[in-house]
Amino acid sequence: MVRWRPLRRGVVRPVPEPVATPFVWAAAFAGSLLLMTLLGMTGGPASSSAALVALSLLAAVLGLPARFQAAPGIAIVCWMFLNSFAVEPRGRLSWDGHPDAARFAVLLAAAALGTVVARILHARGAHHRTTPGR
Repeated sequence: MVRWRPLRRGVVRPVPEPVATPFVWAAAFAGSLLLMTLLGMTGGPASSSAALVALSLLAAVLGLPARFQAAPGIAIVCWMFLNSFAVEPRGRLSWDGHPDAARFAVLLAAAALGTVVARILHARGAHHRTTPGR
């Protein structure tokens, strides 16, 4: 009787597993707090758009290891720090209509873009690892 055994041991995962959503949200909170603290120590952001760019970059980086469902939470946490510490009146969380909706949309797009880029790169790498003849 012939027994077939796999040559590779263990489970082959062609695509890395995304990081848990609560962990990503906690990282967004800590990263936003640290980023706004650093901006405050350097004299504060020259404008709210400079802080928006910095928090958008943070949201995109946090979106890389995250699931798609984490993107709105990342955007909300980053928007709360942006609105509280970089937008007038400082120190108060408030909603100003269209400007805040635009800022939130930018942060949401940055987090989603980070997630999309990571998924495309992971899928491309998985394709190369699993395609015969490569």
